[in-house]
Amino acid sequence: MGTEAHHYRPDYAVAPGAIVLERLAARGISRAEFARRCDRSPKRLSEIIAGKAPVEPETALQFEKVLGVDASILLGIETDYQLHRAREAEAKKTQEASSWTQAFPLQELVRRGIMEKPSSDSNTVARLLTFFEVGSVKAWYAKYERMSVAYRHSPSFRSETPALATWLRLGELEAEQQECADYDAEQFRRVLRKIRGLTQTPVADAIEKAQHLCNKAGVVLAPLKPFPKTALSGAAWWLTPRKAVITLSARHKTDDHLWFSLFHEAAHLLLHSKKAVFLDGMQKNNTGADIETQADKWASDFLVPRSHWDQFVNAASYSERAIRQFAREQDIAPGIIVGRLQHEKHLSWGTPLNKLKVRLEWKTAS
Repeated sequence: MGTEAHHYRPDYAVAPGAIVLERLAARGISRAEFARRCDRSPKRLSEIIAGKAPVEPETALQFEKVLGVDASILLGIETDYQLHRAREAEAKKTQEASSWTQAFPLQELVRRGIMEKPSSDSNTVARLLTFFEVGSVKAWYAKYERMSVAYRHSPSFRSETPALATWLRLGELEAEQQECADYDAEQFRRVLRKIRGLTQTPVADAIEKAQHLCNKAGVVLAPLKPFPKTALSGAAWWLTPRKAVITLSARHKTDDHLWFSLFHEAAHLLLHSKKAVFLDGMQKNNTGADIETQADKWASDFLVPRSHWDQFVNAASYSERAIRQFAREQDIAPGIIVGRLQHEKHLSWGTPLNKLKVRLEWKTAS
């Protein structure tokens, strides 16, 4: 028959000072006299008795000589007391942090196999801190709430910080897995010209080839399925001064938005600060307006040179045949032409020419 061990863990702990007070009373020794016998200041002894200062080995040996209480017993009581206080402090922090965890897409992380299902509130906090590689909730806020962000205009949507931070963290983890050469701006420009031509090929194959090309230029390209509360199309930032990251969510589920987001984020890497995190598809702030306008213009002109675009628009022939012909001349997907015509209000959003766009869907396994 097996035996089962039961650990006694009361919900209270007695400070060593309580034992000291009992022994002093039993021996009729005043605190002042006890301080003199131990060669300690009355203030220090009062702190020990009150549990505000610990009983250290040297102190325990002095108490043993004066009070007749074994030093190991006093130290054992001190250890239990401090451990109890630590558990109480941890429980308080966990209780305070449990509200912090509720805003994160935990179920989605579990569903995608990124995180095991937490077993308790404290376990949830621990798993999230490990996922973000931070030591405390305070450290998490310091990292993600103060990040420098530039926004691209999208006034109808707003992402929640925890969901957004989780999505960006997935981008970091993916970036750590992809091997890249050191970043080279000129190489990256050459790579982007090749990717421009890939827009005409099936999207899944094109993205895979684009990833390998970007890696050669020191850039990670990571398609990441968005979370329900992340209303953004893409992001760009620098993991290190020699390694950049572009993440794409395909939130609008069409190839024209996907490709424009890629080139928009590429513009940020080529044109703007290495200290900012650029989020594409969110409401922009006043300080980021010029930066976002520059990225939009760069991406538009890179996909279709301005002179070619103006000539096409001035002809005002937006039939399916004309759009397909122009797309072939530009060596890009026809859906990109339709999307730009819609953005500039030459075509309605409900135009039948939307059939020229490729619809995108995420696989169930992410």
